[in-house]
Amino acid sequence: MSQDQKVESREIPSGGSPMKRILAQWRRERPDIDPMPMAVVGEIWRAGERLRQRVQANWANFDLDLAGSDVILTLRRQGRGEALSPSALAKEMMLSTSAMTNRLDRLEERGLIERTLDPNDRRGLNILLTQEGFALADEMIISHVDTEEGMLSKLTDEERAHLCALLAKIQGDI
Repeated sequence: MSQDQKVESREIPSGGSPMKRILAQWRRERPDIDPMPMAVVGEIWRAGERLRQRVQANWANFDLDLAGSDVILTLRRQGRGEALSPSALAKEMMLSTSAMTNRLDRLEERGLIERTLDPNDRRGLNILLTQEGFALADEMIISHVDTEEGMLSKLTDEERAHLCALLAKIQGDI
């Protein structure tokens, strides 16, 4: 298709005025290309970044970063007194085991987790929350859900379900 041939363009989503300007510029400069995929991906990236910033600001209230809070909440959802090996913890968090050591060291220094010997494997370790870590995790999850609810408050339950389905559909193709 030559550059002077115009591609039939799809409708620009509502609410994205910076994106509308960007799309209009691309349509003017390259009418042969439909820039709509840029709008969709751009809006997802922008929304994701804003959501990430708010979640990280919430974790900062607990003097934790995203990595540390992920460890704490992953251990908490296992149940009181339940432990995971470092490799099982990494798998639950979708990380490599090499990424775990520094996280665990920092949390152990704060007294939030403890490493114990695995009774079934003399060479193995288990990681579990201390009482302090468990209490902090319970406080954190309430704050986290409240933070996320605030970010999604403009969406109805139906819109939330639809958005989850759409995002899952995109991830299935990636």
